[in-house]
Amino acid sequence: MNSTRGAESATSRGPLDFADSPLSRAAKQPLMLGLFLPTQTGGFSQSTLARGTDWTFEYNRALALRAEAHGFEFVFGLQQWLPKGGFGGASRYRENFLDPFMSTVALSAVTTRLITISTVHILYGDLHPLHLARFAATADHIAGGKFGLNIVTGYDAAEPRMFGMDRIAHDERYERADEFASVLEALWAGEEDLTHHGRFYRLDGAYVSPRPRYGRPIMVSASASRAGFEYASQHSDVVFTSSPAGAVFERAIEALPEHVAQIRAPYEGTGRDPKVIIFPMIICKPTRTEALAYRDAIVAQADLESIRGYTARHSGGDAQGWKEHVPADRVLGGHIQIVGDPDDVADALAQLHRAGFDGVQIGFYDYAPELEFFAQHVIPRLEARGLRTKPE
Repeated sequence: MNSTRGAESATSRGPLDFADSPLSRAAKQPLMLGLFLPTQTGGFSQSTLARGTDWTFEYNRALALRAEAHGFEFVFGLQQWLPKGGFGGASRYRENFLDPFMSTVALSAVTTRLITISTVHILYGDLHPLHLARFAATADHIAGGKFGLNIVTGYDAAEPRMFGMDRIAHDERYERADEFASVLEALWAGEEDLTHHGRFYRLDGAYVSPRPRYGRPIMVSASASRAGFEYASQHSDVVFTSSPAGAVFERAIEALPEHVAQIRAPYEGTGRDPKVIIFPMIICKPTRTEALAYRDAIVAQADLESIRGYTARHSGGDAQGWKEHVPADRVLGGHIQIVGDPDDVADALAQLHRAGFDGVQIGFYDYAPELEFFAQHVIPRLEARGLRTKPE
């Protein structure tokens, strides 16, 4: 098979084309629930307030099993590359960091229904699409079709230098990613050897077998720019996006409907229907007063040194989805922050659904007990609002 650039991607079959695929089954929920796993020191919150959240695989395995028991559809692993000490501070924020590909594949083997999604920086070092095509096809078989790849291109200026390279310009990164993903899809779909002489990648007589269960693994992209949305429309079943108006919910919710419309616009005419998700950090207690007090306690012990480290490094990046986010957002973390009692949280999630979101991948400050509280008190309220149906 000869390919010059990306012709196969527009017509390749994906998991949403199969009614019995794990993603198609998950998408039957009006609002899919995911858990953003804390596979790194400090999770997603830069505070030193005491908590049990832990980066270890044992802790994250227990979280995944509980999320599955509570009917969650997916879990997600973050990828980042940091020096010794992570972002610094008393917490040494994100110094320990489990690889999300290996972690999510391992989790897929101990869960039965949960979709596990791994983030992969495809442009760092010498990663070749032939390697990733086989790795992901193998992961897909281990997971029984419930494995996804979150393809990212890397916005940070320092990370590429760890791999002996300079950061590639923003839009060119997506051009490379387009060709990379097109080669992946051609290998997964191909019944014959693939010969591809493209602008960035060359393969002669390449082949991958066995092929994935449902056309290809679930393809995800983390996008907040026009170039990213165009890439997603050609390759992604799921688009993970941020808030263009910062993390404060009241401001974010005003901007999000138009933002989601921009994501969906390039898909028009493709016959593809993306599932759009966002990352809310949820602080939920029995009463609103208790939730606000808990938030204030977290903020009062902000790890300011690690926040300065994070801010300095992030300011050197060229991500387009975080322009209105401020350093104070990092104490709690998340793309948006939802604080309140169970009714407040359910109402906010309903607003996200009305804004066009198909799902959320949730973060907590103290993951294990807060996941249990959410499941006990918020999920029934989502069911009452028609946003969730009980798992079959």
